[in-house]
Amino acid sequence: MATQLETHTTVVKKAPAPGTRIAAYLLTEYLERLGVEVIFGLCGHTNIALLDALSKSKIRFITTRHEQIASHAADGYARASGKVGVMLSHLGPGLTNAATGVANAALDSIPMVVIAGDIPSYYYGRHPHQEVNLHQDADQSQIYRPFCKRVYRVDRVADLPRAVERAFHLAVSGRPGPVLVDVPMDIFSTDLAEDAFNQIPAEITRPSLDEATAARIVAELADAKNPVLYAGGGVLAARATAELAELAELLEIPVAHSLMGKGTMHEHHPLLLGMTGFWGTPIANDKCRTADLILAVGTRLAEASSSSWDPRFTFNITGDARGSRLFHIDTDLAEIGRNFPTELGIQADAKLALRALVDAAKRRKHAVPHDRPNLRAEIAAGRKDFASNWADQWTSDQYPLRPERILSEVRKAVPEDGFIVTDVGWNKNGVGQQFAITVPGTFVTPSGLCTMGFGPSAALGVKVAQPNRASVALIGDGGFGSNPAVLATAIEAGLAVVFVIMDNAAFGTIAGLENMHYGTTFGCVFHDPSGCHYRVDYTQVAKGYGARGVMIHSADELGPALEEALKSNLPTVIQVPMENAPTPTPGYWNINDIYRNGE
Repeated sequence: MATQLETHTTVVKKAPAPGTRIAAYLLTEYLERLGVEVIFGLCGHTNIALLDALSKSKIRFITTRHEQIASHAADGYARASGKVGVMLSHLGPGLTNAATGVANAALDSIPMVVIAGDIPSYYYGRHPHQEVNLHQDADQSQIYRPFCKRVYRVDRVADLPRAVERAFHLAVSGRPGPVLVDVPMDIFSTDLAEDAFNQIPAEITRPSLDEATAARIVAELADAKNPVLYAGGGVLAARATAELAELAELLEIPVAHSLMGKGTMHEHHPLLLGMTGFWGTPIANDKCRTADLILAVGTRLAEASSSSWDPRFTFNITGDARGSRLFHIDTDLAEIGRNFPTELGIQADAKLALRALVDAAKRRKHAVPHDRPNLRAEIAAGRKDFASNWADQWTSDQYPLRPERILSEVRKAVPEDGFIVTDVGWNKNGVGQQFAITVPGTFVTPSGLCTMGFGPSAALGVKVAQPNRASVALIGDGGFGSNPAVLATAIEAGLAVVFVIMDNAAFGTIAGLENMHYGTTFGCVFHDPSGCHYRVDYTQVAKGYGARGVMIHSADELGPALEEALKSNLPTVIQVPMENAPTPTPGYWNINDIYRNGE
């Protein structure tokens, strides 16, 4: 019988030259100095030199079973901590697996640094193992250029310190976003001067408003007949929710928000209109459409939140007396005037700008107008009227459950400071429209890229950032099924995330659209070969990973199951069979005018 010969290769332990150390160890110590607490990632032959250095570091390395999990987890960590999310990847398939999560972070303005191993620098162009070089040598970094703020390829070890320092600087400066540092594997193992990492990213003073401009804006808002404050995710990112509420109260102005802006104002504040757009609320859409002046802060006025920019539904911004005038505050100049004519654009940090406006409002005599006495009552009536449409569903005992009943039980069970991390579909749209968020920043959702599979992975990063607060992933069965290996990471890292699966045995939102326009659900509903509905038992999958799994068999089981899961201190999957009911759509999405039914 032939026997397999085992071969062992010993790593060369050559002492560094005097005054130098191996780059991987210097890099790890530099990351510690920058305050990096955790890195999410996956091993590969190009990055194990850095993994060895991390094994001797106080930085926590959380290994995932797929790079997309790592990138979403780093995203969730950044949102919940306010720090830069850091991810480590291998080249080729590692970076392509991670690309979706990194792009999601880019479109939601989340600061992230991706460190990736690459082929040896001296093999560029020879197509060594896993190199991407179809159009030019070492092409893998080019894959990231459309969505990263900057891509650094480190060709010399001497360039590594500056590339990493610049990456952390750029990730948080201006409009936050991801930066890629692509490092040939030989660079990690090369000698580097001991003091090479001597530059710390500069402290940045963010732009604010001058007094004259602030006074002008306040005067215009106070004198307007129907002004609206419109808040986006930039208000939350800037930690400016208190300033927003104070300005609204000083000038008695209603506040509407985008999906990413949910949580910028306490859900029960009497001046809060709610979310705008296709899945928004009628009172928010109506007030924005009929406003004479809108002050938008930290938002790109995106399609879904703007009803495809159709003036009949959410925003009728014309810049003159025929419609609304727009003042727009944003950290990114490119967003000002992109989607609507803008009368006054201000590049500024949301917190500093809102603080300047609050100060200007306090200096103004008779700041509170006297011609909007019924505003709060009108808002309360409008919100109550819309909520009455789902009041019965929030208490319905129907089985499979109504999606509204699931939201109701989650809201009752999860502490107010707990995090609700959604995927896409009913969970994202329903939460944005109907779910009370009372603590800023506790609603975490993918907006720009709307990535299915974001929720389960991002909830891991949220739990790492806030270990003493609840992290509940509210997700569909389609999204959870795309990568249930999140459970392995949750077990290995000891992350007691609760995964609530809203199981309609379908890609439900798209099935609803197809059924509405074509009367079919082809390609959207899960069936076995016999044509019967196919439902995966994810509770058994969870148990296979070593997590808890609970299947819900009646509506009254969900509340106790949630309470037990939150107390268990173990990763838990709660699978809730659910009716595939559409989310109410008071706004407009122009795709509904595009579909054509024919032969």
